[in-house]
Amino acid sequence: MVLSDVDIRRYIEQGRIRITPEPEPDQFGSCSVDFRLGSEFSLFEHSRYPYIDLKSKVCLQDLMRTVTVPPGEAFVLQPREFVLAITHETLELDRDVLGRLEGRSSLGRIGVIVHGTAGLFDPGWIGKATLELSNLSRVAVALYPGMRICSFTFEQLSSPVAVSYRDKPGNKYAGQTHPLASRLAGEVAGQDERKNP
Repeated sequence: MVLSDVDIRRYIEQGRIRITPEPEPDQFGSCSVDFRLGSEFSLFEHSRYPYIDLKSKVCLQDLMRTVTVPPGEAFVLQPREFVLAITHETLELDRDVLGRLEGRSSLGRIGVIVHGTAGLFDPGWIGKATLELSNLSRVAVALYPGMRICSFTFEQLSSPVAVSYRDKPGNKYAGQTHPLASRLAGEVAGQDERKNP
């Protein structure tokens, strides 16, 4: 069941959905809450690293550089560029609530996509959301920290999960406060080692 704005506010009051800082009234939609863009971005150093090898044990974060945008300035997302960004808000979910990150239609209509596949936030999630920003347009787009960049919808589970995301052994991203690169590379290398001892 997708929560309405009335239920989202009630869940926030009950502490079952925690958003920090607390959303302003204009961040609430009929069944969603808008999150704002943070000031930190991670970009692949494609001129130094021509490709990503998922069997390599290299930390993918080491293939990226971080850009922090000063207040009042913009991050210019170039055509066909892919960068990781972070939300300004931190989200924490109870063991029986899941979140879904959704793009904003107004940004999609100018070619800006905020996530490729990472739209589901498991029960027990805690942290800021990493955004997978892409510009499908042929023109650059200036994005300003603090602007509304995405929205979250929330769903009530039939019962609390046995193991929440933050309690799951080996969870990769719980508690993140910066845009984190994929941790898939080490996982793929580890799978190969288990297959070929």
